[in-house]
Amino acid sequence: MIEHWYYDVPPVTRTYVTLCFLTTSACALDLVSPLSLYFNARAICTRGQFWRLGTNFLYFGPFGLDLLFHMFFLVRYSRLLEEGSFRMRTADFLYMLLVGAAVMTLAGPLLNVQFFGSSLTFMMVYVWARRNDSVRMSFLGLFQFTAPYLPWVLLSFSVLIGNTYTVDTIGIAVGHVYFFLEDIYPRMPAARGRRLLKTPRVLEMLCNYAFSAPQGGYDFQFDALREDDINAAAAAGDDR
Repeated sequence: MIEHWYYDVPPVTRTYVTLCFLTTSACALDLVSPLSLYFNARAICTRGQFWRLGTNFLYFGPFGLDLLFHMFFLVRYSRLLEEGSFRMRTADFLYMLLVGAAVMTLAGPLLNVQFFGSSLTFMMVYVWARRNDSVRMSFLGLFQFTAPYLPWVLLSFSVLIGNTYTVDTIGIAVGHVYFFLEDIYPRMPAARGRRLLKTPRVLEMLCNYAFSAPQGGYDFQFDALREDDINAAAAAGDDR
């Protein structure tokens, strides 16, 4: 049953979650030290430890409640995105993660953050929540709310169990930037339908090869609506 569930998870989510689990397990078994994984700009630039650019997104801390909390929401909302608004668009989903990771990495030296895995998770939660704003949700059966409030509810819960708000807030901020550039800006008359975050063709080719899934397909319900909005915005711009 576990094997069936594992291979039923879409490829990018499955790969990322697997790498996170293996990294955390290696640290728990003392095969790898977290000190060799965290984001350290000086070590990257002066010592050539370039693996830190990726490993800081793979470690969520030792086994415990905090790890379970973040891994659950990582699997859930990464999968919902990849099977929802990014269905048949594996390259676009991977590009979203790469763009988010790049922005967080550039901000890393200024924010004094060592691990950005939680930030990347909250970015995915935020994007899913904004794209599903009419979905009604319940938190532990205590109260109900609509999806756009989900990142803030999870942030509050994360703080309650002892985490700092900084790391998760970074993910929300980066998620908002991505959502604006990808979902809001193309609908504005001044944009004339242009997308600033168009996935590079080379990444689409790599995903075609690696995952054996055609790229460029769409979640028709979501993108048909977005295409209509973009066309309407472009027409409005022409009228001006």
